[in-house]
Amino acid sequence: MTLSAGAPVSSTENLLLEYIYKLERHRHGRSACRIRLSLLQPMNRREHHVRAALSTFDGLIRRLKGQVFALSNFDIVVIFKDVALDEVQAAMIKLRFLFDDDPVLMREGDEGRPSFVEWYVVDKDYQTLLRMAQSLVNEDIERRTQDKQRSDLEATTPQRQKRRDPLTPALLAKLQTALMGADLANMMRRQAICAVVGQAPPQPLFYELFFSIGELQETLLPNVGLDSSPWLFQELTETLDYRVLSLLNRHDDRTLSGDVSINLNVQTLLSQDFLTFDDGVKSSQRGTIVIELQKVDIFADLNAFLFARDFARERGYRICIDGVTVDSLPFIERGRLGIDLLKLAWDASLVEGKLPDGSLLADYVRKCGPSRTILCRCDAVNAIQVGQSVGITLFQGRHIENLLSTETQRLRGGPAAARRRS
Repeated sequence: MTLSAGAPVSSTENLLLEYIYKLERHRHGRSACRIRLSLLQPMNRREHHVRAALSTFDGLIRRLKGQVFALSNFDIVVIFKDVALDEVQAAMIKLRFLFDDDPVLMREGDEGRPSFVEWYVVDKDYQTLLRMAQSLVNEDIERRTQDKQRSDLEATTPQRQKRRDPLTPALLAKLQTALMGADLANMMRRQAICAVVGQAPPQPLFYELFFSIGELQETLLPNVGLDSSPWLFQELTETLDYRVLSLLNRHDDRTLSGDVSINLNVQTLLSQDFLTFDDGVKSSQRGTIVIELQKVDIFADLNAFLFARDFARERGYRICIDGVTVDSLPFIERGRLGIDLLKLAWDASLVEGKLPDGSLLADYVRKCGPSRTILCRCDAVNAIQVGQSVGITLFQGRHIENLLSTETQRLRGGPAAARRRS
């Protein structure tokens, strides 16, 4: 919902401030409200909660009666025409019902307690509204500065201070027990794989579903390095596989619908758990699911992979090889492996356009297929530029997420839309 710290000019806070400046000549007949999701407990302001809150105002935006801004501190600002007041108040009832078990709402109205919703009449409260927007911009700048300072500090922290205890079989067993009994739906993340052609906005093709290992580590075993033992970590990922399959099989969970990709182990594909999952998937849905297999897992037992691949493809699933680096790329032929997609991790050496064996990256992409090669971990614009220069059209990473966020904000009505509606 928010933009990266590297793009303050186009942050939602700046868009809100610019919109309010332009609103000065059109104050009459408009109101505004600030929904203080930032006051809620962390468990009540995860991404899907914010998404649900924003969707409440979709009709308002479609009918050109209002403008919605999702801020980086989780708050939402709605500026709307007075003719839509009843609709906005109805949306507030829905939001209060959604979060009615949060202490902020349970204690709202008590003396000294902040209000969950702040209301403004633009004509009368314009200066107050303007100061609110200016303070939000300042808070956003300060937050970005602190985040950068924290990142810089972490980057310079001696490695010995970051050292964690190794993962042991006993700790792994404890962690697996906790994972099997926990509700992990709120810890599942989605990241889009998009087609990006030229300067056109990214077009999502499917979404990778995954559990953040870093978040799991900080939540369950903050002092243990989960990847300290590759073999124990491999067993941990198999446990996570089963949880992913379990969540995907919950047809009432709308966040897991649509075209998706999931990371699985080869052994998981050959397990009874996958057969149980497969039985619950409609034949028409299998073509919308991409199964990502790690390069190391594939070559650890090639015969097992070939068997699992044939089974999965016969059932209609698509296969992607993940974990491919620039060093391993010359040894992997997507066509000969009989898989549909290849995911290459971004590396600064890709700027040179050559592989370690001296061959051209563009030739490899052409042979592999421009629409079958995914460049992932694209955290900056140069990764997109390099990928496009060698013919890659599919991208994944934080920069792509930022572009999607910017495009979503534009479609919801950025400054240009504001001028049309004023």
